[in-house]
Amino acid sequence: MTDRVDADTAEELADRVESGDLRLYELGEHADADTAAAARRLVVERHSGAELDTTGDYSFPAEKAAGSNIENMIGAAQIPMGVAGPVTIDGGAYSGETYLPLATTEGALLASVNRGLSVIDDAGGATARVTKQGMTRAPVFQTSGIAESQALAEWVRDDTDLLREAAESTTSHGKLLDVTPYVVGDNVFLRFRYDTADAMGMNMATIATGEACDVIEAETDASLVALSGNLCTDKKPAAINAVEGRGRSVTAEALLPGSSSKRR
Repeated sequence: MTDRVDADTAEELADRVESGDLRLYELGEHADADTAAAARRLVVERHSGAELDTTGDYSFPAEKAAGSNIENMIGAAQIPMGVAGPVTIDGGAYSGETYLPLATTEGALLASVNRGLSVIDDAGGATARVTKQGMTRAPVFQTSGIAESQALAEWVRDDTDLLREAAESTTSHGKLLDVTPYVVGDNVFLRFRYDTADAMGMNMATIATGEACDVIEAETDASLVALSGNLCTDKKPAAINAVEGRGRSVTAEALLPGSSSKRR
C-alpha cells in the first residue's frame, strides 16, 4: 500500500537497480517489503512506460507475502468475483445449502454456472465425496538387475516405518501414508503418498521424499536416479493419477430429470 511506502527510499533503490548496483531480488535487504515492491514498480514503469499505480493498491501484509509466497513482488492484481447459487450439497463433511464464489473476467460464465446450479437444486441437490487423498512424489532408483530390484521392493515394504520416520522429520504437517514400489527391470519407482492436511503440499512431499531417499541409499545398494521419476505424476495427464489418484479425488453426482433440463 502506498501509505506504507517510503517514497524517497523507493526512488533511490530504483536508481540503484537501473545503475546495476542492485538486483531486483536484493531490494528486500535494503527496505521493508512495501517499499521494495514500490521500487520494483518504478523500475518496471521506467522500462516499459506502463502505469502500475493500481498494482500497488493491495490490502494484504506485504512482509508475509514476500517472505514465503512471492518473489520480486511489485503488488497485486484484482479479479472480479461473483457468487452463484445457492445449491444444496450433501458433501459428507459439509451438508446444506451454500453459495459458490467464482472469480473470473469471462462474461456470462457465472450466469451459465448459476443456471446449472438451479437445475441441480431443483433436482434435489448434488452428492459429493472425497474418495481418496494423498499427494505423491515418485523417485526412481537404479539397481544392478532384476534380483536387486525385487529385493529393494521387498525392503521398502518391510521398512516403510523407517522411511516414514525420515520423511516426517522434515515437516510438522505432512504424514507419509504409504510407499508403493513398481519394478521395471533394473529400475524401481517408489510412489510416496502423503496426507498434506490443508496444503497442496508438493514442496512438502518433495522435501520429505528426499530425506527418505537418503535412507534408502544408505541402507541398500540402490542409486537414486531422479527425485521425480515421472510416476508422481505432476503437471500432466496420466493414467496412474486417474486410477490411483493424486491430491484429493472427488466424485460428485446429481440425477437430473429430463423435464427439468427441457425447461431450462
